[in-house]
Amino acid sequence: MQLHKPDVVDAAAAILDNYGIADLSMRRLARELNVSPGALYWHFANKQELLGAVADHILRPAVIDVAGLNWRHAIQDICAALRDALLSHTDGAELVSASFAAGQSETVTDIVAQLAAAAADAGARNDDADSTARTLLYYVLGFTVDEQSRRQWDAAGALSDEQSVLMSDTDRQFAFGLRLLIDGLAAHEGATAP
Repeated sequence: MQLHKPDVVDAAAAILDNYGIADLSMRRLARELNVSPGALYWHFANKQELLGAVADHILRPAVIDVAGLNWRHAIQDICAALRDALLSHTDGAELVSASFAAGQSETVTDIVAQLAAAAADAGARNDDADSTARTLLYYVLGFTVDEQSRRQWDAAGALSDEQSVLMSDTDRQFAFGLRLLIDGLAAHEGATAP
């Protein structure tokens, strides 16, 4: 059987979903695919490159069309789609964060560009628009890493009711934090658009 790159990415995403990022190794992936570990290096030069491809796989649903939306709604919709995509995979936020830091995900770069365009529409200058986009990305990644970690601790029964994600309204908390960032951008840039 010939091994194809999309098959490798799908198998890696399945390992991530079933076992988490700590168990996503090249050796385990090779075992799941019934190939030698060396066969994987035909498609990916190293594990970081593989994780970047898995990050792109996770993020594909987060690349949405925001044409025609005002900048506030564009930011809200992009960030909500990003969070949803990250939450759809075990340790998705942690994996995407690591891939972004290593410069291995093309899709996260596209999402940053979308956020930067929305920030520019709010009146931010080029460098500020990029910084705004990264700040929004860091917020979504950080919030979602925390949310996913607490869900895992909840599943293990290790959190009190006060700490539990299941007992809190994370959607409201996420929206509140995002609104603070958007309102801060509007105040900083003197944006008047709704």
